[in-house]
Amino acid sequence: MDGLKGLPDAIKAVFPQVNVQNCIIHQIRNSLKYIASKDSKAFMKDLKQVYQATNEQMAIKALESLESTWGTKYAIVIQSWTNNWNNLSTYFNFPPEIRRIIYTTNALEGFNRQLRKFTKVKTSFPTDDSLRKFLYLATEQIMAKWTSLSPNWHSTLAQLSIMYGDRLEQYI
Repeated sequence: MDGLKGLPDAIKAVFPQVNVQNCIIHQIRNSLKYIASKDSKAFMKDLKQVYQATNEQMAIKALESLESTWGTKYAIVIQSWTNNWNNLSTYFNFPPEIRRIIYTTNALEGFNRQLRKFTKVKTSFPTDDSLRKFLYLATEQIMAKWTSLSPNWHSTLAQLSIMYGDRLEQYI
């Protein structure tokens, strides 16, 4: 998710077993808004130690180090990472193949951008059903253009099957 307030609770209401992962890229971009340009390179070097850590324990240590180095100067940034940590660190529960897919919402945003292209040309729909059908057909057309799988997709699917076999069976 990209950090919209209330969205995690809404999703959990419908899918109670969901694991929420906020978009790391959005969190980084939001952080950089508060960092002076003269500090951005050094700050990013330290921040990478947090989100590129091999496991959550190392990420927490890196976050603590980030706070000791930059906490007085950029308290609001450190506070944002700390306050959102539960939804920023979920991807450490997954193997690297899956982390690469879930650490950003860019693929989902690209899909939504393509849907907007379809709906922009048609400004109104007579019924909700007609909108649903239109979006379904647009999705079919968008998916037809997806010709390549994510790198190492078979390994990723195997990992997902192990972790979520009971929930994933219906989609395989």
